[in-house]
Amino acid sequence: MKLFSHLDDSVRLSDDEQILLDAVRALSRDKIAPRAAEYDRSGEFPWDNIADINALGLNAMFIPEAYGGADMSYAAYLACVREISSACASTGIAWATNYHAMKPVNDFGTEEQKKRFLPKVADGALASLCITEPNAGSDATGMVTKFTPDGDDIVITGGKTFISNGGKADYYLVFGKWSEIDDSKASISTLILEKDTPGFSAGKPEDKMGMRASSTTPLNFDSCRVPRSNLLGEPGDGLRILLQSLNKSRPSVAAHALGIARAAFEDATAYINQRRQSGRAIIGFQGIQFLLADMATDLALCEGWLWHVARMVDEGADDFGVESSLLKMRAGDVAMRITTDAVQLFGGYGYIRDNRVERLMRDAKICQIWEGTKQVHQQFIGRSFIER
Repeated sequence: MKLFSHLDDSVRLSDDEQILLDAVRALSRDKIAPRAAEYDRSGEFPWDNIADINALGLNAMFIPEAYGGADMSYAAYLACVREISSACASTGIAWATNYHAMKPVNDFGTEEQKKRFLPKVADGALASLCITEPNAGSDATGMVTKFTPDGDDIVITGGKTFISNGGKADYYLVFGKWSEIDDSKASISTLILEKDTPGFSAGKPEDKMGMRASSTTPLNFDSCRVPRSNLLGEPGDGLRILLQSLNKSRPSVAAHALGIARAAFEDATAYINQRRQSGRAIIGFQGIQFLLADMATDLALCEGWLWHVARMVDEGADDFGVESSLLKMRAGDVAMRITTDAVQLFGGYGYIRDNRVERLMRDAKICQIWEGTKQVHQQFIGRSFIER
């Protein structure tokens, strides 16, 4: 498909980044994709895929060289997220969550924290980002998990829900409220919790519509004690850390959505080129061509914006929150629309689990919900045009 080949070729990567991306494409095609259907059926965590990803040393691409990483560009990272997610969306989010959870440690952590945690992540440790609570989803300021200082420790009480890599991760970046600060927003703080901390437990993985092999669990903190040295920044820095981190994790979620959308588009296009009705391939019907044109346009324009945001980050932009929200919101919609249309193009066969588009449609839905619902992003984007 020349349209998308040209778009892919427009992404500026170094020679080393291109070599790594080619290796990720080969791994996704030869190993991750063939396992995806069975992982979706069983709901088991894709440990084989994680092992193969770690064999490539893929976590190292977002860890600085000083801590055992390779520190490649944001564009290269997003390209890898898209490739893995097109092969297995569950594996894509399991891997990308490492970035979501540990990039704040690199951006806001002390030198001691970076030396303690980042080399292990570069070597393949799993991480988890812990924000959402039963009554604090899109409005994270409603969280009630409490951090209480006690000498050289911090005691964590409360719980989280819908946590990716829950029960599987080695490290958990947890957001909660500092007990000595009364203000709902100013009290938000963040710390790193290690998996074997006494009092910490993960509940039963959720039985989900899609992304079935990614572990999504509730977490419980029953007076967990962590060293004060695990606090990221100062008490009350959590909201600033959260908002800046989301600006980089949302494009990652968009790349994930666009990987799903690209896979569905490619499957549908291949199918309608060989499927015949009334004596000819159905791609020859004008109505089908109109549908295909809309799918291709939406996908190409959204991918173009993905690489635009990637360039902003790689060039050092500080203010790209609206661009990030535009991307995440539209990518989720595009993934849902293209996967739905792909099922339609397959006809009755699209409703059968033997065809990948059925799974892709189920996987796509969450992309309109997590990392801020579509409606939250609409509100944020709309408010940005109010003249102050």
